[in-house]
Amino acid sequence: MRALLVAVAAMLALPAGASAAPCALFPRSWPLNQRVDRLPRLAGSDAIVASMGRDTGVHPDFGTRYGIPYQTVGRRTPRRRLAFSYAAESDRVRYPLPRRPRVEAGADRHVLLWDRGRCRLYELFDFRRAGDRLLAGSGARWNLRSARMRPRGWTSADAAGLPILPLLAREPEVRRGRIRHALRVTAARTRRGFLYPARHAASDADDPALPRMGERLRLKASVDLHGLPRQARVVARAMQRYGLVVADNGANWFVTGAPSRRWDDDGLHRLGELRGSDFEAVDASALAPKGER
Repeated sequence: MRALLVAVAAMLALPAGASAAPCALFPRSWPLNQRVDRLPRLAGSDAIVASMGRDTGVHPDFGTRYGIPYQTVGRRTPRRRLAFSYAAESDRVRYPLPRRPRVEAGADRHVLLWDRGRCRLYELFDFRRAGDRLLAGSGARWNLRSARMRPRGWTSADAAGLPILPLLAREPEVRRGRIRHALRVTAARTRRGFLYPARHAASDADDPALPRMGERLRLKASVDLHGLPRQARVVARAMQRYGLVVADNGANWFVTGAPSRRWDDDGLHRLGELRGSDFEAVDASALAPKGER
């Protein structure tokens, strides 16, 4: 009885519009939240890995000062409309934008907004201001309680039409000892086409040796991780179990995360000991709905 009363009291204490259930970054059924360590190796894996560089080291594109930041928002956060360069493929809704949103440094200028109370995710690409106007290249909204993705052929704040935040290496997960999702990776050259749950391509190349948007890569099970520092080891273990997903064009083997003062930069740089030859492409078609295989 006491446990029931405590639960009821907790629900009553929630702010208006909030949910009693925790807001996860997509259900466990979402393909990028599922393990790939037991899936078959993709035919053509060697060529795909070679195109990204067999001797190229993994680069953690995050740390104490680098990465794509995100922030939580709520019902008191002002909602604003934006003008989009790619309006036909953007969600033209009101975005919860703090007065001083955390904007990624560099050319892409991503803004990631996590509304935990409503369990929604809002993401912007190339956010900027022009006087009183708010502008962005593209924008996307997701219901985090659903595995439903964007319409086929639509971009998002990322080239693959995927969400960004659920695919970042985030320090709180590493502190708990386990990352339970795929990690975002970039490739210098990609080919035309995409794999579910990616929805968009960013290349006209037809070379089958190149990865597609949504391509899954995993660190081979034979790679020994025991010599890595703890934070790097947790990230590398996720690469073995959940793999990497190609989500944008960029430098080869750059793995994305969110910045945090708690990262050990020197330890993370040890991930560079992992080379492209330590990875293989995965046939993840079994994780897609029948109509998407």
